[in-house]
Amino acid sequence: MNKFKTIIFDLGGVLVDWNPRYVFHEYFDNNEDMEWFFKNICTNEWNLNQDKGYSMKIATEEKISEFPKYKNLISQYYGRWEEMLKGEITETVLILNQIKKLNKYKILALTNWSHETFPVALRKFKFLNHFEDIVVSGKIKMVKPDKEIYDYIINKHNLIPSETIFIDDNLSNIHGAKAVGLHSIQYINSELLREKLEKIGIL
Repeated sequence: MNKFKTIIFDLGGVLVDWNPRYVFHEYFDNNEDMEWFFKNICTNEWNLNQDKGYSMKIATEEKISEFPKYKNLISQYYGRWEEMLKGEITETVLILNQIKKLNKYKILALTNWSHETFPVALRKFKFLNHFEDIVVSGKIKMVKPDKEIYDYIINKHNLIPSETIFIDDNLSNIHGAKAVGLHSIQYINSELLREKLEKIGIL
């Protein structure tokens, strides 16, 4: 018998395979140029601001104003956003299904995701119905790894951090979760996740 009562999953990179490179490889002759674009134009930090609730339309217009030479490419970032969703990460979804069938744990999701695009995910991925609650960063205007978003989900569901498992692929998010006392597991792949969950008695 383990002490855990709640499991919080990240979505993108853990249960959902989302990557802008699935679209942008069409526009670049080599990976080096594509990575330069993501490092300097449509950056992770820029996208994270939309995950925090900022308008994608306004963000796109501002970015085009800043880099007019890249207007077409910038427009594709959210214009072809749904094509960046390759699908579910099947083996992790199987783990989620297995945990759900145990009927022993509260299962939540905490995701950095724009409130504008999240309805697309709800339509595409039936496994999202397994969650008792999905906290979407864009809706509450907070993002991981900021402390306030972990405090938000802890307080909303009256969680005891030491009895709560948090799973995320982003190391910064793991550090943020550990800082508030959540038992945190960095997702590398489904096989390693299963091993770690078995080791602590979840599976």
